[in-house]
Amino acid sequence: MAAEVLELADRLWRGEVGPGDYHPVSHLGGLAEICDGVAFVPSFANVSAFATPDGLVLVDTASSFVAAAVHGELRRWSGQRLHTAVYSHGHIDHVFGVPVWEAESAERGWPEPLVIAHEALPARFDRYIMTAGYNEVINQRQFGVPGLRWPVEYRYPDRTYRDRLRIDVGGTGFELLHEKGETDDHTVTWVPDPRALCCGDLFIWASPNAGNPQKVQRYPREWAAALRRMIGLEPEYLLPGHGLPIIGADRIRQALTDTADLLDSLVDQTLAVMNAGGRLDDAIHGVVPPSHLLDRPYLRPVYDEPEFIVHTVWRLYGGWWDGNPASLKPAPENALAAELAALAGGALTLADRALALLAETRSGAGAARIEEALRLAGHLAELAWLAAPDDEGIGRVRHEVFTARADAATSTMATGVFRWAAQESLGEA
Repeated sequence: MAAEVLELADRLWRGEVGPGDYHPVSHLGGLAEICDGVAFVPSFANVSAFATPDGLVLVDTASSFVAAAVHGELRRWSGQRLHTAVYSHGHIDHVFGVPVWEAESAERGWPEPLVIAHEALPARFDRYIMTAGYNEVINQRQFGVPGLRWPVEYRYPDRTYRDRLRIDVGGTGFELLHEKGETDDHTVTWVPDPRALCCGDLFIWASPNAGNPQKVQRYPREWAAALRRMIGLEPEYLLPGHGLPIIGADRIRQALTDTADLLDSLVDQTLAVMNAGGRLDDAIHGVVPPSHLLDRPYLRPVYDEPEFIVHTVWRLYGGWWDGNPASLKPAPENALAAELAALAGGALTLADRALALLAETRSGAGAARIEEALRLAGHLAELAWLAAPDDEGIGRVRHEVFTARADAATSTMATGVFRWAAQESLGEA
């Protein structure tokens, strides 16, 4: 399997594997030995393992769904006990594998493993418990998993640090470095020998997850700076939290530089709109990511999208208001929809126009007009449904429109929201 993982990584880099054939947020399975004593398990969230004379050091431990499978893969590679686990950050797909290893240690009479994370991580777990219902709903929507249940019990770290921490396990040095990016609790793990860098979700073989519309604040400017500091370490092996390894200093430098350049461009352009007194709408439709960067096989908008990062920048530097005076203290959505429907001649008129716009997208129009028509159709279908939520015919129109929007979307984020709306229209969400 090692050869297959590394071969797929090389083909991805060369652009020989399309987005439809491999998604970085998926469970590939197997194990690749990256170099002597270093293993990589490509999972829904990856796990990196380092063998030392005193036991294994893991960076991330997998989600609860695949923790046992990841443990099995690593057991076929090494029989050593787990000495230390490092959480790259507190997202639940990275931190739920420890109990499997703890149970094994108890059974075999081994010392319990030590868990290390940044000092901000426990507060994340506390927040997850406080907002369990919300997180359950939004993750069901994002990933299209209606039965997903959000956990309320967590394995908190035994040791935390603030800026940097050096640990030595069996003569192997590990440098833990705090960075802000996708989260405020990110840890980059640098292993000088063999020049391996575990970057967590600061690089994921996709446009950075810096704009997730349903999640808390991201930090794109700090993220770009973190990537540039990572380049300065001159790693030979990049082991990301999602996606596959990158091997070779030149490739790593290019991947991290391009990602940082994309983030900086989006931040700079959005700030220019803000500083000129523009509205969020001006930024959403005026900020253009550099096309040569989006063409990179590791920056495709398959999970998050650059447009969503514009919202993140606006929220971070400008607050929640979008600059539209009507939206500062808005009318209830269904009241506005009813008023507009009455002006248009009824909710059905809005729905019919949404269908006409949808038909336009199938008639050979240019890409820009298709995108505009899809967006307009979404607005009108939603207004019609809000004005007449019990009308089954309008519900079917809304289902058709948002199914088309989901089919045309490139990112997990947009697809999940649109598909959810489509199912909700028929009472299935």
